[in-house]
Amino acid sequence: MRRSGLMIVTGIACLSAYAGVPALDQRVDSLLVQMTLTEKIGQLNQLSPRGFGEFALAVREGRVGSVLNEVDPEVISRLQHIAVEESRLGIPLVFARDVIHGFRTILPIPLGQAATWNPTLVEQGARVAAREASSVGIRWTFSPMVDVSRDARWGRVAESGGEDPVLNGRMGGAMVRGYQTDNPADPTAIAACVKHFAGYGAAESGRDYNTTWLPLPLLRDVYFPPFEEGVRAGALTFMTSFNDINGVPSSANRWLLQDVLRDEWGFDGVIVSDWGSISDMIPAGVAADRKEATLLAAAAGVDIDMEGLCYPAHLEEWVKEGKISEETIDGMVRNVLRLKFRLGLFENPYTEIENRPVMYAPEHLETARRLAEEGTVLLKNDGILPLGKKPGKILVTGPLADAPHDQCGTWAPDREKSRSVTPLAALRRMYGREAVIYSPGVRYSRDNSGDGISAAVEAARDADVVLCFLGEEAVLSGEAHCLALLDLKGRQRELVERLHAVGKPTVAVFMAGRPLTVGREIELSDAALYSFHGGTMAGPALANILSGDVNPSGKLPVTMARLTGQYPMYHAHKNTGRPPFWSVDIDDIPLEAEQTSTGCTSYHLDAGVEPLYPFGYGLSYTEFEFGTPTLSAQTVSKSSAVPLKVSCTVKNTGNRRGEETVQLYIRDKVASLARPVKELRDFVKISLEPGEARQIEMELAPDRLAFHGLDGSEIIEPGEFEVWMAPDSSSGEPVTFTLTD
Repeated sequence: MRRSGLMIVTGIACLSAYAGVPALDQRVDSLLVQMTLTEKIGQLNQLSPRGFGEFALAVREGRVGSVLNEVDPEVISRLQHIAVEESRLGIPLVFARDVIHGFRTILPIPLGQAATWNPTLVEQGARVAAREASSVGIRWTFSPMVDVSRDARWGRVAESGGEDPVLNGRMGGAMVRGYQTDNPADPTAIAACVKHFAGYGAAESGRDYNTTWLPLPLLRDVYFPPFEEGVRAGALTFMTSFNDINGVPSSANRWLLQDVLRDEWGFDGVIVSDWGSISDMIPAGVAADRKEATLLAAAAGVDIDMEGLCYPAHLEEWVKEGKISEETIDGMVRNVLRLKFRLGLFENPYTEIENRPVMYAPEHLETARRLAEEGTVLLKNDGILPLGKKPGKILVTGPLADAPHDQCGTWAPDREKSRSVTPLAALRRMYGREAVIYSPGVRYSRDNSGDGISAAVEAARDADVVLCFLGEEAVLSGEAHCLALLDLKGRQRELVERLHAVGKPTVAVFMAGRPLTVGREIELSDAALYSFHGGTMAGPALANILSGDVNPSGKLPVTMARLTGQYPMYHAHKNTGRPPFWSVDIDDIPLEAEQTSTGCTSYHLDAGVEPLYPFGYGLSYTEFEFGTPTLSAQTVSKSSAVPLKVSCTVKNTGNRRGEETVQLYIRDKVASLARPVKELRDFVKISLEPGEARQIEMELAPDRLAFHGLDGSEIIEPGEFEVWMAPDSSSGEPVTFTLTD
């Protein structure tokens, strides 16, 4: 500890030079003045270990500031001891990992967590992930992803909070608080990283890394708000996105990173590139080589080069050539050091790995199960569900019924599939092995052999009820796993069709990383549940819902389209000048029909205009009745400090307790720019006993009625507004009020 002690003494001796400067800045600057340019650039270099000896030397020489993808606590401990005790200044490393939805205890994918519409529970899930990851020395995760995602072809919709900026912001903020706690220096806290800034979810054709073209009103109204919510939640780090916006890659976009994120929103944390996104500027066509890409990224304000190898190779050259000042480098290093001080790494750099049996703690598994339960959406129920305690003989079939790896979903690099409890295992535990027949029918989601379908059909003849677990493998969603067609893969549809022909009551249970186009499969089933990959405890969660031990309460965080060609599809769309008041199906068009005979309105001849299921939709085993909303005033001044209060009575008219999500939507009927037909502004999840009624009140401040103009400025215009309180984006009757000057 000798070198570290010298560094601290020297730092204390320098404090008098910073009178009036906040204590954290004093500590940062007192260390910064001792650093060589090489050591400064080292803090901006993030790498994965490539052989211990060579990597340890780079750490000892101060050429690495943060470490990716090392999860062995012994190796982490050895590297940290080298950094603190053997490097010249003793600056600790920060170890980072993609802890996207759990570390060992895998939670539902973020899209599935968003389906809970329960930020409190989502925060608890992030706390579970932080406790487990930090126990091996990981103190930084690259989560939450708050990219608004309106195209299910994009594989990374799985990592998002869905199609709406309000829902994304709430879920992202909850994750930030869960990861970091109120005290990021707590050894069980990890730094959150809000990503990907910005507009990544708008990638053309739903193809990962693709270009985006986003006017200022769309950026300001839709894609920016969840990120600003992350700043308000206290996120310590942000990540740039791979895509360009209007031709400028995010890692070279100074307006985005400096003008908006830092100057406008006040973010003072670390900005890290995505993996290699700095060098990606070369094939993107905005940088000739790594040296030029380095200049663009540093000038834009990217603090850390993640696995790009650009900064360590070229930053010093640019400083010597006078194109980048050392003061600019100092500003970048300050952000990195500030992160390490905030995480308490200078006081407590080491992780105690003895006697910390934190993985799969009972309370962690309970949180994972609750998230999977509350995130499961009941789409259809013709009375077959719940099954109850004695449903007779059950056939369990389908490729996801016993897929312990795939039920964990995308971006779960630390999953241990032996700890996953599958639906088959949970149902056997619940009903007994003798009551549960298992015949997979289709071995895995892309299985085109059809070898097992006949056996499953024969098994169905002897069953009282069929539970068919359909969907997609984990590898079919997530980063770089985009799809042009969202139908079920392999011969899953054939399995459903042949089971339907047997005539036994059938429940379709979908387990996937995105909304799939499964209208036909649902039509052939008596009930349908949708569970975005549910993680370690997906099986018990689904068994509890199927049996009726748990009443489903999930709501769709995305619109489910009928056909892939309808995407992008989302609730907050514009009405157009010719909305589809009526439509003609393609099969109903007469031969040699006139061009205008089908109506000149905005719809698809082969799909109509309606989705399969709307945003916010989800059924329950009980029934809820929504009263007509009432307003505290019919007229509101836009300068008023008193928000409009919107109230609605919600009653449980069924015979069992249930949870309902009350959703508040608005519409600006006439504005200087066309506004969406509905915009989510608030929501709350409530629990009601049978026969219980409750008045729910939400507030609409005038600034919640604002939008952004073509120049990006905020506008609050007087006029007439509609407001709904409803169980989903397609239900309810609006009431109106007027906003005045």
